[in-house]
Amino acid sequence: MANSVLTIDKKGVPSNADSSSKLSIGIAQGIARQLLASIQEKVVGQTAGAKFEQLNMEFIEETFPHLQNLRPGKWHIEKLGNRNSIKTSSFAQYEHLEYLNRLTKDDARLAASMGNDYMVAPDVVIYRETEPDEVINEQQCVVDDSMCRLSDIRKINGGLPILHASISAKWTMRSDRAQNSRTEALGLIRNRKGHLPHIVVVTGEPVPARIASLALGTGDIDCVYHFALYELVQAVRDIKAEDALEMLNILIDGKRLKDISDLPLDLAV
Repeated sequence: MANSVLTIDKKGVPSNADSSSKLSIGIAQGIARQLLASIQEKVVGQTAGAKFEQLNMEFIEETFPHLQNLRPGKWHIEKLGNRNSIKTSSFAQYEHLEYLNRLTKDDARLAASMGNDYMVAPDVVIYRETEPDEVINEQQCVVDDSMCRLSDIRKINGGLPILHASISAKWTMRSDRAQNSRTEALGLIRNRKGHLPHIVVVTGEPVPARIASLALGTGDIDCVYHFALYELVQAVRDIKAEDALEMLNILIDGKRLKDISDLPLDLAV
């Protein structure tokens, strides 16, 4: 990650730093030094965001499926986008949203009343395939044709895959767009039918107060994960930013901010 998204420009400003904030630059430089970031032209914001999404997907692909002893299943990890055929409505808990979407397209008054808050587009998703009865009954007979005909996990019931996690990737949090993660989370919570997926945010933002704007509070996002939490803490200590360090401690002690390495294990819960 340090060689692709986290870079330093010729002026010494890291790619995740706010060039108008000395605190942001100081913390970001500390992180970059620890991760041995290279000097390159600063990555353009949207390009950096897209790369960060891709790197998060690749990290989950390389870790979570190997935790079968903790969370068995046939897992898929996908980076969603406008061209991806997979949408939120592609999953069992949200399949009704496609029907609702068709209704609002045909009825302008209904569309005006409903809005589009129900349409959620996470950056990265993890979903699980349904299971055949042979797998469910592997240890002992659990299901047959006379029972469990409505369960989402049974393949014979003809349901869609089950959404396990929604991951929002925000390289920085210097605009109101970072709050879209909270809006997406509330949409997933309100509009589901069935099991609520994990809802998390991964960020590279260096300023603790900006992380706190999304991490503090409960009820929507499970937790915020930093791509380099330990380096972030050390960088804040090195520049002796006491207020920033105090906020970091509040977030970490309150279990609202964790390191990216914690994410695969938390997804296995």
